[in-house]
Amino acid sequence: MSIDFNPQVIPITERLCAKYDDKYGCLYLAKVIKQIIKQATIVNKDIIVLCIGTDRSTGDALGPLIGSELQKVSLPKKVHVFGTLDQPVHAINLPSVKQTINDTFPNNFTIALDASLGNAKNVGVINVGYGSIRPGSGVNKQLAPVGDFYLTATVNIGGYMEYTVLQNTRLSLVVKIANTIAKMLEYALK
Repeated sequence: MSIDFNPQVIPITERLCAKYDDKYGCLYLAKVIKQIIKQATIVNKDIIVLCIGTDRSTGDALGPLIGSELQKVSLPKKVHVFGTLDQPVHAINLPSVKQTINDTFPNNFTIALDASLGNAKNVGVINVGYGSIRPGSGVNKQLAPVGDFYLTATVNIGGYMEYTVLQNTRLSLVVKIANTIAKMLEYALK
């Protein structure tokens, strides 16, 4: 008997979001992510957590910080984390990392994580949803979309001087958001 992965089992019709310091909102997001991962593992998919960003830019360090935190915990064998402070996944190496993932884990479900820029009222907001993200779009880079499911967080305001804004983003905020997301994913992945 074959069971097909059906992402619509969890009725997310648009993105869901919660502020990083909203304990109950983040717990709800973690529970949603857990159910989505459960559906993917029913059909024996490898779970790829693709943490995009670089440690060379404070605002863009969100992904590598999350990846590094996840590497500290014991995760199931079918979960594979790419993108850490020691080995970041960024614009230059993203195509080769995607190729490695697809060659090594052809039957995968990829959760793409990245920092984003947005409106001042959305700084600190974590967004989750089905579909892919376009890494680098906040700084006008044209990269291929990645992920089956995404998790992003708004780390600063966007709309002008994006590189400067990312370079001058408060590290304390990025670390707090990264720790929250890492805890959410640790709960969801176990």
